[in-house]
Amino acid sequence: MTHLLSRRAILENPIGLEDYRFAIPPQTVETLYQNEINQTPEAYRQFVRRYFVEWKPEYERFVEVRARIALGGEFPRWARVSALTYQMIYQQPVRHEFNLIRTPTLFIIGQEDRTVVGGNYVSEEVRRTLGQYPQLGKQAARDIPGSKLVELQRVGHIPHLEATKEFHRAVQDFLR
Repeated sequence: MTHLLSRRAILENPIGLEDYRFAIPPQTVETLYQNEINQTPEAYRQFVRRYFVEWKPEYERFVEVRARIALGGEFPRWARVSALTYQMIYQQPVRHEFNLIRTPTLFIIGQEDRTVVGGNYVSEEVRRTLGQYPQLGKQAARDIPGSKLVELQRVGHIPHLEATKEFHRAVQDFLR
């Protein structure tokens, strides 16, 4: 009896659905680092709130974690890693390589997601043209042969938190 191992990918509102270099000016690591170091807990709270359609008290824990990190001696290193992660996302987009993926892929896309890495470095007018996850998800799914797209209504950037049951159902159906 032969057993075939089925390999699959699951992408949940992934970063990389668009190439930000076409709309957002480059930033230095030092600028990104200083922005991270100087971000207040309230500013971070507003940042995290944009990930959700409806803010719930249990999401406050994500703000608390970052606030606690900021109190520790390792915060400068953490802020540097954050700046370098931003640079990686900005400088090494994967959008143009989706057509190379041959693994069956599930996209789970919250239809209210408007996440834009570096959106704070452009005007509101430009920002509104970016992070259009409903369209970006459809385009990415078309580029990957055999992919499946699940669109979750009234859900933002983190479907597994905001629509846990629907997220699990989609994953289980895909893996069957």
